[in-house]
Amino acid sequence: MIKVQDIKKNEEVKNFMRVAEMQLSVIGYTEHSFRHVGLVSKTAGSILESLGYSEREIELARIAGYLHDIGNSVNRTDHAHTGAILAYDLLLRMGMNITDASEVMLAIGQHDEKTGMAVSAITAAVILADKSDVHRSRVHNKKEISSFEIHDRVNYAVESSKILVDSEKKQAVLDLVIDIKICPIMDYFEIFLSRMTLCRRAADFLKLDFHLIINGTTLL
Repeated sequence: MIKVQDIKKNEEVKNFMRVAEMQLSVIGYTEHSFRHVGLVSKTAGSILESLGYSEREIELARIAGYLHDIGNSVNRTDHAHTGAILAYDLLLRMGMNITDASEVMLAIGQHDEKTGMAVSAITAAVILADKSDVHRSRVHNKKEISSFEIHDRVNYAVESSKILVDSEKKQAVLDLVIDIKICPIMDYFEIFLSRMTLCRRAADFLKLDFHLIINGTTLL
């Protein structure tokens, strides 16, 4: 079986990441490259591992997490769908069987909040892992906070972000620490409400209750 380490070593994947990050940097979008996809890959696998899923599903979640943003190498618009097709072709050429490649394709194609939904455990894990990565390290423009648009301001205000899955309590908890001097909590909800809705539905698919904690206060 192809492992996520094989994906990370693939030169075509590395090039997708470089091109995607170049494009997003130019248009002023948050970081979606090696740091982000590495974290999403690790988190998605950990979520399924903590819930007792099979090693195959855990590894496919890691692979889908690592490849989920390669569509940004084409265009930010519809990047989930473009990335799903790119990943399917890539994985088949690397020798993955069509069943596993289709699972990865599905998870990538469903990860964006505008068009996506949790339709498999792998999909749900990638959604939770992806949408929980909100952090100041993702902001390209760090020179002048007063020049930030709302997405940069919200990301830059987040000092800590982690998704915690408790299989016994049947909970998925997104725990954030936000500097409210940079970004009021209401600004977070203004741009991330659709993402939190997608997370709640992903947690539901995994038979978990979704909770959002900001600065120690449970808000959802």
